[in-house]
Amino acid sequence: MSVKQVKAISIIGLMSELNKAVKFCGDSQMFHPDDTMLFYSDTQNFVPLHNKNTYAEYIRQLEDSAKLLGFKLEYKKSKDLNAGESAVIKYVSYFVSKTSGLADKKLHLQQDIEQCKRDIEKVNHFVGSNINFTEVLQCEFITPNFGRMPVESYEKLAQYAENPYVLFFPYTSDSTHYWGAYFTPPEQKEDVDRIFSSLYFEKFDIPKSAGTPEQYKSTLEKKLEELEHELEEVQYKIDDLLEDEKEKCCAYYSKLQEFDSYNEIKNHVYKYNKSFILVGWIPAEKEDFFKKQLDGIKSIEYSITDGKDVLKLSPPVIMKNPPFVRLYEFFVKMYGMPNYNEFDPTLFVAVTYTLFFGIMFGDVGQGLTLSIIGFLMWKFKKMEIGKILVPCGISGTIFGFLYGSVFGFEHALDGIHSALFGTDGKLFEVMESDSINLIIYGSVVIGFVTIAISMIVNIFSCFKRKDLENALFGANGIAGFVFYVSLLVGLVLQMFLGLEVMNPVYIIFLIALPLVAIFLKEPLGTLIEKKKHDEPFKWGAYCTQSFFEVFEICLSYVTNTMSFLRVGAYILVHAGMMLVVFTLANMAGNAVGYIIALVLGNGVVMALEALLVAIQVLRLDYYEIFSRFYIGDGRIFKPITAKKSVES
Repeated sequence: MSVKQVKAISIIGLMSELNKAVKFCGDSQMFHPDDTMLFYSDTQNFVPLHNKNTYAEYIRQLEDSAKLLGFKLEYKKSKDLNAGESAVIKYVSYFVSKTSGLADKKLHLQQDIEQCKRDIEKVNHFVGSNINFTEVLQCEFITPNFGRMPVESYEKLAQYAENPYVLFFPYTSDSTHYWGAYFTPPEQKEDVDRIFSSLYFEKFDIPKSAGTPEQYKSTLEKKLEELEHELEEVQYKIDDLLEDEKEKCCAYYSKLQEFDSYNEIKNHVYKYNKSFILVGWIPAEKEDFFKKQLDGIKSIEYSITDGKDVLKLSPPVIMKNPPFVRLYEFFVKMYGMPNYNEFDPTLFVAVTYTLFFGIMFGDVGQGLTLSIIGFLMWKFKKMEIGKILVPCGISGTIFGFLYGSVFGFEHALDGIHSALFGTDGKLFEVMESDSINLIIYGSVVIGFVTIAISMIVNIFSCFKRKDLENALFGANGIAGFVFYVSLLVGLVLQMFLGLEVMNPVYIIFLIALPLVAIFLKEPLGTLIEKKKHDEPFKWGAYCTQSFFEVFEICLSYVTNTMSFLRVGAYILVHAGMMLVVFTLANMAGNAVGYIIALVLGNGVVMALEALLVAIQVLRLDYYEIFSRFYIGDGRIFKPITAKKSVES
């Protein structure tokens, strides 16, 4: 529940050494540049470098050329290629000019082939119609129009029966269209064309030299064969070019990416007379590496400061978590990165989210299915949520085993439970009245424990930030923790166990006194932190405001704890929904219908529950847990690096 240490580094040197310093920082892939103006108080003579990005356009040209040729550009660090900027740009111009002609020709050929295939498909509707396109198209006093119209439009032709020029002669038809022709005299052409256009007639352009449909089809087939042969030749040339240039192209592309990363670092550089100033952040464990490399550059001076000593500059955060916990960084980043001086809540999220999800989604069959779906989502779609669904599904499987539920079959594991736990039947019958009470009480206990732990985390976090006021007297500090725990524990012991603990001493010192501390949080905090107010303290306004705030805090303790009832509610919802599924399956009347209803029902319940449970658990983490101790106003550590790969 912590973040990796980072250090601020300030590099100053002569402008003649700028490229060396920038190249090292970029090649290290561990340098996060920052705004120089924030690091220095006297910046009157600082001038931004105003470095123009000359590489983005060349990168785009290479990417477009690679995309046209259909191969993937990859970043590969190459020590063998020592080409400078001019050599790289010259190669890009050569490669783009070499590929653009072939790519354009390939594209045009593909378009011509598709058009030729469409024309062959169209002329097939006229084959065997005993018509000669050439003779008809050469008519002097009528204009023929070959094509097709929808079946619905053909049926509407009856509306134009009184117009002798609106005649359509069909040759063939299919389920959607009639294929044929209509003929117009020159003086009626505009009116008739307008009518057929309104009937969605699609014209088929046929050259006057087409001959019969059979002859025209033969001509098109011969043309298609020639085009396909020409396309094969172009593809051979492209393949030869790729074989010769692919590796070299990736190498120059990688070099361009490196130049672009150097350029991005230069955008953070400021000039001061004949010197440059570059500031940023590095991981603390890389301090010696940076010192060793920078010591080798003449006229370079640098200073390195621990991140905790410059908190006002908001050091960027590197999250440090084991592999399983790292899956849940997705949810934390969605809420907001932890700042450098607070706990990383990812471990808390990993435990609570997985645990609550499993409790609410308890079913062996559906849990395993969800894990498989999650794995496939990540494997083929690279969806972050897919990785999270795998452990959540496993958690659902574990709790489903305890509930004895397998795809809604509530007694499928009775024998196993009897053998393992020595019970008469299943270990836990969800829908029994005693079990329902246990689920409700258990949900409240889960809420109480979770909120109490969140308060403890907040207390440590406040002490770490040296926020004594909230650590001692806040609603989620020591005063709030004592009040909340004492009140709930006292009520449970008094009401359910019959222990007389709620005596005057208990109430005064463990309930009333912490509540008074919360009420007086601001003046007590001012006193203990020795703050000074510019304006006189107004007790009347403060007491009125604090009264309503304390009332709201007390109400929130109750509502936040009761909010965890949703954990138990979804256990009952699952059992109830599967009961409906089995009722519908039994109404099917035969084995096939029973199986279909059962499969579909399980699918619907699993999809619906997975979505709702995922949202509700996330809500508990965000609103009932994070709101107690997490600020989330940090920023992520983003070192400048060359891109690793580009999908083309």
